[in-house]
Amino acid sequence: MFVILTYDVGEKRVNRVRKTLKQFLTWTQNSVFEGEITEGKLHKCLAEVNKKLVISEDSLYIYVVKNSHNIKKEVVGQEKNYDELFL
Repeated sequence: MFVILTYDVGEKRVNRVRKTLKQFLTWTQNSVFEGEITEGKLHKCLAEVNKKLVISEDSLYIYVVKNSHNIKKEVVGQEKNYDELFL
């Protein structure tokens, strides 16, 4: 399945959440990740991220597309892939 995941977390937790998500998905924009992932790996990813969240302050949005052929992505301007910026 294809997943788009966005988050808004406290400043002190941003780096920890981003590092965890980078293990499972592609970092495409600030606070946005996307990619193909199995249901099992998604559950593992969310379990790891939930350990770093403060539920009363933070938010996490997960958009799941069961069939990646049903999604069309268009980018206006410069397409970014932050994962490629770091070695």
